Amino acid sequence: MEPLDVSEIRARFLRFFEARGHAVIASAPVVPVNDPTTLFTSAGMQPLVPYFLGQPHPSGRRLVDVQKCVRTDDIDEVGDATHLTFLEMLGRWSLGDYFKERAIELSFELLTSDEGFRIQPGRLYVTFFAGDGDAPRDEAARARWQQLFRGAGVDAAEGDPREGWQSGRLFAYGKRENWWGPVGETGPCGPDAEMFIDTGREHDDRFGPVCHPACGCGRFVEIGNDVFLQFDRRADGTFAPLAQRNVDTGMGLERLAQVLLGADSVYETEAFRPLIAWLERASGRPYQSDRRSFRIVADHLRAATVIAADGVSAGNVHRGYVLRRLIRRAVRYGRSIGLPGPFCAEAAEQVVELCGDAYPELREQRQHVTSQLALEEERFGVTLDRGLRKLTRLLASRRELSGADAFSLYDTHGFPVELTVDLVRQGGGTLSPAFTEEFGARMEEQKQRSRTAAAGTFKGGLGDRSPEAVWFHTVTHLTQAALRRVLGEHVHQRGSNITAERMRFDFSHPAKLTDDEKQRVEELVNDALGRDLEVRSEQLPLRAALETGALAEFGHRYGDVVTVYTIADPGGRVVSREICGGPHVRRTGEIRGEFKIVKEASVGAGVRRVTAVLKPR
Repeated sequence: MEPLDVSEIRARFLRFFEARGHAVIASAPVVPVNDPTTLFTSAGMQPLVPYFLGQPHPSGRRLVDVQKCVRTDDIDEVGDATHLTFLEMLGRWSLGDYFKERAIELSFELLTSDEGFRIQPGRLYVTFFAGDGDAPRDEAARARWQQLFRGAGVDAAEGDPREGWQSGRLFAYGKRENWWGPVGETGPCGPDAEMFIDTGREHDDRFGPVCHPACGCGRFVEIGNDVFLQFDRRADGTFAPLAQRNVDTGMGLERLAQVLLGADSVYETEAFRPLIAWLERASGRPYQSDRRSFRIVADHLRAATVIAADGVSAGNVHRGYVLRRLIRRAVRYGRSIGLPGPFCAEAAEQVVELCGDAYPELREQRQHVTSQLALEEERFGVTLDRGLRKLTRLLASRRELSGADAFSLYDTHGFPVELTVDLVRQGGGTLSPAFTEEFGARMEEQKQRSRTAAAGTFKGGLGDRSPEAVWFHTVTHLTQAALRRVLGEHVHQRGSNITAERMRFDFSHPAKLTDDEKQRVEELVNDALGRDLEVRSEQLPLRAALETGALAEFGHRYGDVVTVYTIADPGGRVVSREICGGPHVRRTGEIRGEFKIVKEASVGAGVRRVTAVLKPR
């Protein structure tokens, strides 16, 4: 294999598919647009759901990208060799164009050719869907991989996981391993073929008596996944063939870099080494002295920088809470390795330099990012002082501290449990016999709440084609246009959240709306609904679209060709013109109901939010 850094892997992946007819598209924001059901973009396919369902993509039917992803379920696992909060996903897409056999050919060529990653075919292993009562065994994937391996002079027998990896090159598994279900309860799904590389490490018997590609012991590392979206899961649980068959290929950039470099972890790749080197200089300590703490600080500040660059401000709920938690955990572990405070803003500058070429929005939002991290670090310092005072009072009133006490300090003040334990022991106090169990139980309850908040389906979001959700997609355009007329052209969208029952719209504005301002916005939107205006879409080069005055979403990077939605009256006067991915109505008269703002509030410095419904007339 050829050792490649992350920049070259990104560039080589994009060049490879661009040369084979795929349009390079920009990463969507990590803050999903018009999707209320998930906090962050966590997979490469997430922004493309409408196009899997048949909506034409402005860049065509063959696409390639590198998508920013944030995954929050495993924050507490960060610090090992592979878990990350922010990661980059290499994605290749065929939207109703070529299908399984051509997709597999391209994946094999990408992995093994000189234009690709130059992996020896003999080190690759592949898994495919074994079939069940819902869908048949994926013979087409097995046969094509077998042909390609044999063409490269590699034995390609089908193996049996029960007999171990030595029994073959291709392995069949059930839905748990080789099926990509719909993101929600219904929608596009299908079998997948996963590509593994043999690292040659010794098998860990804790994962079973024999080693096979999916055993999880670490000898075999998954480096790519071809998902064949060929079925539609219906509400009754049955599966029907999709009218448009799609291919979704994903490869984790950091993990691929780790494999190609032969590194022990993703933190020994160029995705992290410059940042960790800066942390070493700033702390005066070597990485090897406390690898877990160095990794947590690097991961969390990298993720916090990317999240803040998409317009999120630290707070107590939803995305703001995740950003706050990441920054505070970074500060906590930063102190443990001797980082003098404050350090978060300066570390964010390092992340901007490290990732700014790939994601220019980091440089564009540098000031917002550094100010957010600096402010939250300062707030956390005050919080730590408060927690210390509360702990001192607790220890003065009793010498034994319970796990519930420690969790209250952690949950209310962000006071680290490790620091609580140290201070109790230093002060001559004791921990209750059930301290660890009590604290662990409370933490598990909190994790479950976090998972519930972060998890979700696309019902009501980008994949929702219900009439009500489509109405609200169009109403967000009218709302922004009305706000700009009433408040001024400083108003720009900072986020939206749509269900079939209501819409929330975040926008830049420094002050609370008056009752008169809210009424005028309602009147303008309802006027547009009542006049049955045409909603026209057209595809334009990005520069031409911006020259028409089309508004662009905050923090969003676009491809060379975009879709512009224009709402205009019969005389040609433009009511609204925005770059957007849809879906929308064809005429405003299709929207049923009277637009009514039911709530208006602040969601951060200089950002307001209106929540609105469509009341039956």
